[in-house]
Amino acid sequence: MKLACSALFALAALAALPAHAAKKAPKKLTGLEQIQTVVVLYGENRSFDNLYGSFPGANGIANATAENGLVQRDRDGTVLATLPPVWQKVGVPDPQYPAAMPNAPFQIDAPPINLPLSAKTRDLTHRFYQNQMQINGGKNDMFVAWSDAGALTMGHYDGASLPLWKLAREYTLADNFFMGAFGGSYINHMWLACACTPNFPNAPDKMRAKLDANGRLMVKDDSPASAMAGGPKFQDGVISPDGYTINTVQPSYQPSLAKPAQDDPRLADPADDPLPPQTLKTIGDTLSDKRVTWKWYAGGYNAALKDRKQIYGGEVDFQPHHQPFNYFLRFAPGTKDRAIHLKDGEDMMADIKAGKLPQVTFYKPSGKLNEHPGGANVMEGDIHLADIVAKLKASPQWKHMAIIITYDENGGFWDHVAPPKGDRWGPGSRIPAIIISPYAKKGFVDHTPYDTTSILQFLTHRFKLEPLPGVRTQQGDLTNAFELNKAAR
Repeated sequence: MKLACSALFALAALAALPAHAAKKAPKKLTGLEQIQTVVVLYGENRSFDNLYGSFPGANGIANATAENGLVQRDRDGTVLATLPPVWQKVGVPDPQYPAAMPNAPFQIDAPPINLPLSAKTRDLTHRFYQNQMQINGGKNDMFVAWSDAGALTMGHYDGASLPLWKLAREYTLADNFFMGAFGGSYINHMWLACACTPNFPNAPDKMRAKLDANGRLMVKDDSPASAMAGGPKFQDGVISPDGYTINTVQPSYQPSLAKPAQDDPRLADPADDPLPPQTLKTIGDTLSDKRVTWKWYAGGYNAALKDRKQIYGGEVDFQPHHQPFNYFLRFAPGTKDRAIHLKDGEDMMADIKAGKLPQVTFYKPSGKLNEHPGGANVMEGDIHLADIVAKLKASPQWKHMAIIITYDENGGFWDHVAPPKGDRWGPGSRIPAIIISPYAKKGFVDHTPYDTTSILQFLTHRFKLEPLPGVRTQQGDLTNAFELNKAAR
């Protein structure tokens, strides 16, 4: 009886507590709020048609016509009778490929070539003005003409054996996603970080590209007149005539290909013409302004800081022009922001395992694992990213996570879809993009027009950030890839 009375008194005391003392029910997440962790995995140098041109339900190579690049033209505009050789080096055909293939796309991992996805190919021209000349106003019919690799630009794979292909079948593949800027890796990493092209107004003249009266890149006097005779020789540079950094320049902070400064080895020697530290606003700034946690993780970052032999070489092949935040004053050596936000890839693995990833994660693989032609192969890089996805799906944060996998640019490989009209800087050629999430549409091919700045739009809308000026709002913000009114499965 005494025990029963005590229980009654306890119940009465609980009932008498003020309403605010009762435990509040957790807030029900709705819409974009349901995605609490965003992970961007950023590969290298593959066009959509190069890897996903035969993906079921996608706008693939079967849809290519003579009007959108199926048939390639020579430098004088005439239709090529056959593709030129794949050039091993200037004027020297690569014996792994037939000397004169039909003027059409061809499969690299099928007879008579039979180079598997695990085999490296040579690198191809992938630069700012050349990409525009190859696109040729949306006709996509001059990729061969302005490539240094001959026929290889038309090569593609059956990607069905790739682990990421399987994830694309399970979740959402975007088949209308374009690189943010024309050209190569440096400028496209900048467009991921800031939707901007940094200016270098005092760059020496030797660094500037030479353009003709029509704004096209000039060729040298001894440049072969025909693609059948060899790759073109350009009067190219890393800076536009009016001072914008259109191709690879090095950062003023280490790791950099520019040698260490004598007075402070954490910096780059100004004599090597690195890009002056930038103050343009980045997505990192806008995230930090809203106190959204974020990090840029880079494979091989710590190794490159310790050993300069790992920069463009060594065991990891760390590539400084793939590290956009290292170009900005806010992240200079010795700053708090650098210590918080710029991390090694191994730190990401530990954070995944511990369930402590920041709200926004960017990951850049090392040069050995990023799928870049010449230095890496497709299969190893694909397995690497798929392994990270598996770890993310096993983490405590997966239930409210969105993973975006894409590539910086096309790597000089042909794609048949004309980029949408944008601005002076892009968009460039089409690239693969895969959206993986408990909230992603399942088995879906998303035809919405996107480009690299769509990732920035997605982050801006999700976290209510200040918009970056260069973001192309006419492109989608990735939300069509999600079913946000349904509970996570």
